[in-house]
Amino acid sequence: MSDFHLRDAQPGDLPAIQAIYAHHVVHGRASFEETPPSPDEMHLRFAEVRRKGMPYLVAVRGGEVVGYAYASSYRARTAYRYAVEDSIYLDHRHVGGGLGQALLAALIERCERGPWRQMVAVVACTAEGEGAGSLALHERKGFRTVGRLEAVGFKHGQWIDTVLMQRPLNAGAGTLPD
Repeated sequence: MSDFHLRDAQPGDLPAIQAIYAHHVVHGRASFEETPPSPDEMHLRFAEVRRKGMPYLVAVRGGEVVGYAYASSYRARTAYRYAVEDSIYLDHRHVGGGLGQALLAALIERCERGPWRQMVAVVACTAEGEGAGSLALHERKGFRTVGRLEAVGFKHGQWIDTVLMQRPLNAGAGTLPD
């Protein structure tokens, strides 16, 4: 039995979401941002995801938000409208214990309720193995690696690759959209 539960994110969760993300921006390489976005910017990003009808979920443990996941448009041009990109961030003090797996599974399930046909993951990876956990998580949830962009990011004095992963949602490309 898990000691956390998942629910839709609410505006009141944004201070915790911003703090989780800020830690990753400042200390990690999973995000290519180098300066944490302000609380106001996080509100704008949250509102944009919700405006598009895409899911934004939080994991809560003991009344505290300890992780979050959301789907966003993969790219802005209209031909990409059936593809979403997933984002998952965990409080660095709560890594492990199935939070990421539960969030990704719930995000996939929620996206399959919508019109989307493909989910893309863009995973930052370093030569030292940073990103391996995210790659393994996505593979367990049906993603396959479809490409690698080498040394496209530079952060904390190091070049960073991105691994592109993809999984179908619902019928995937097997049928035309409605």
